Amino acid sequence: MNIVPTWMRGYQKAWLSGDIVAGVIVTVMLIPQSLAYALLAGLPPEVGLYASILPIIAYALLGSSMTLAVGPVAVASLMTASALQPLAAAGTADYIALAMLLSLLSGGMLLLFGALRLGFLAHFLSHPVISGFISGSAILIAVGQVKHLLGVKAGGTDVLDTVAQLVRAVPHTNGVTLGIGAGSVVFLLLARKYLAAWLVRAGASAKLADIAAKLSPMLAVVVSTALVATLRWDQTAGVSIVGAVPQGLPTLALPEVSLSAIGQLWLPALLISLVGFVESVSVAQSLALKRQQRISPNRELLGLGAANVASAVSGGFPVTGGFARSVVNFSAGANTPLAGVISAVLMGAVIAALTGLFHYLPHAVLAATIIVAVVSLIDLDTLREAWHYDKADALSLLATAGGVIAFGVEAGILMGVGLSLGTLVWRSSHPHIAVVGRVPGTEHFRNVARHPVVTEPGLVAVRVDESLYFANSDVLQDTVESLVAAQPKVRYVLLVCSAINQVDTTALGVLTNMERSLSQRGVALLLAEVKGPVVDRLRSTPLGERLQGRVFLSTHQAFVFVHQNTALRPGGADGLIVSSS
Repeated sequence: MNIVPTWMRGYQKAWLSGDIVAGVIVTVMLIPQSLAYALLAGLPPEVGLYASILPIIAYALLGSSMTLAVGPVAVASLMTASALQPLAAAGTADYIALAMLLSLLSGGMLLLFGALRLGFLAHFLSHPVISGFISGSAILIAVGQVKHLLGVKAGGTDVLDTVAQLVRAVPHTNGVTLGIGAGSVVFLLLARKYLAAWLVRAGASAKLADIAAKLSPMLAVVVSTALVATLRWDQTAGVSIVGAVPQGLPTLALPEVSLSAIGQLWLPALLISLVGFVESVSVAQSLALKRQQRISPNRELLGLGAANVASAVSGGFPVTGGFARSVVNFSAGANTPLAGVISAVLMGAVIAALTGLFHYLPHAVLAATIIVAVVSLIDLDTLREAWHYDKADALSLLATAGGVIAFGVEAGILMGVGLSLGTLVWRSSHPHIAVVGRVPGTEHFRNVARHPVVTEPGLVAVRVDESLYFANSDVLQDTVESLVAAQPKVRYVLLVCSAINQVDTTALGVLTNMERSLSQRGVALLLAEVKGPVVDRLRSTPLGERLQGRVFLSTHQAFVFVHQNTALRPGGADGLIVSSS
C-alpha cells in the first residue's frame, strides 16, 4: 500500500508558484483568525496558533480536497467554549487540557467513522438544520463579543442574560476601546463591501482585489497594534491587550485522559465532529466542482480526524475546514495541499520568532474580526427559500437557530435534528396514495384527481408513493378498504408498486391479511411494477405463493388482464367512475 498522497506522487512543477502564493496569503489571513478564535474558545492566544500548524499538515497527508483550508473556525470554537466552560475556568491549565482532550475525542471519532466508511453521515444533517445551527451560533458569537468592543465585563448564561448584563455595563464603557473596536468593525465591513471595487478602479485585477479585501483583518490588526504600542493605551486608557504570547513551537504530548472527562465530553465531541465534517465536505465539494475534481467523504473523515488528533497532541483545540480561508486559498491559486503545508511552515516560523509582535494587539480588534466574520454566516436566503418551498424545513431551521440561541449549541442542534427526523417519519407514515387510470390511447397511468383518465370496470388501481413499513402499512389498508366499501361492484384491487423499494415484516403481514380479507369478499388482489428485490423477498412468503399469476410486469398488463376477465365474467361489472377520496 502506497502511503504517499496522490497529489504528492503526481506533483507538477507548474503548480508550485500557485501553492506558494496561496500559502503565504492564507497565512496572513490565518494569523488574526487563529488568535481571535482562541479568544472565542476561551483559550490563550497561542493555542490558536498551535492549532494552525500540525493539523494542516495532517490533513494534507490524508484528506482528499486540493484546496480545503483546515484550522480554527468560529462555530467549532463556540462549541468548544460551550462544552468546556461548565467544567473549568476559561484559560486555565485544566481548561486547556480539556480542550486538547476534546480535540482528541473528536479526531478519534472521525478516524473511526472513516475506517468504517461512514462518509454517508454527511447526509444526516439536512441543509436547513446546518443553516439554522450556524445562523444561531453566529448570533450567539456576535452577542458574546460585544463586551470586548465595549471594554467591559459581562457574561450571562444565555443570550438574553448576556444582553441584559451588557445594557447594565454600558455606563462603564471604555471609550478608547469602543473607538478601536467600533472603528475596526466599520473598517472591516466597508472593506468587505467596497475595497475590492475600489482596487479594481485603481487598476488592480479583480482576483487580486478580491484577495486583498479578504486580508483586511490583518491590516486592522497591524494598525491597531501599532497605535496601542505607540500611545501606550494599555496603560493610559485601560485598553485590554493580548499581552505576552509564549514564543516557541508547541511541545508534543497526549492530553491527560480520564473516564469522567470522557463521559462529559463525548457528546460535544460527536457534535463538533459531525457539524465540522458536514461543513467541510460542503465547502470542499463546492470548490472541487469548480475544477472538475472529486472529493471522497470517507477520506475527508480520515483527514479531519488526523487533523484533530494532531491538534490535540500539539496543544490545540478542535479544528475543521474553514469556508472563508478555503475560498481565499482557492482564489489565490492553490493547486494542491502543499499550499496548506507552506502555510503551516510559515505559522511555525511566526510562533518560533514573532509572537512578541502580538503583545499590544487589542482584544477589541479580535472581537471585531470575529463579529464581522460571523455576521456573514447568518443565512436568511435559505430561510426565505425554505419558507416558500417547504415550511417544515423552514421550521426546522428556525427551531435549530432558536434552540442554539435560547438553550445552547448542543440543545439547539439536537432540537433541529430531532425535528427533521420527526418530519421525515411523519411524511413517510402518511404516504401519498393515488387512485390511477389510463391516459386515453396510451399505456400511461395517472392520478384520477389530476388527469382525465379512463378507469377499468370492476377495478380499483392504487399507486403507493412510498416504501411500506410498520408506520404506514395500516394507512394503505385503510385506504383500500374505504375504496372497496364505497364501490361494491369492485372485483379487483391493483397495487401499483413502482415507488415501493422495500416491504418490511409488519407491512408484509398487513398485505397478507388484506389479501385474505379481500379474497373472502370475492375481490382479487393484484400487484404491478414490483421491483426485483421486493419480488425476491415476496416469492418465498405465503403471500407470494397466493399471488402467483397475479403479479404483472406493467400496469398496462394488469389492466388488460382485468379487462379480459371482466368481459368473460357473466354479468360483468358496470363501468366505474373512481373517486380519489
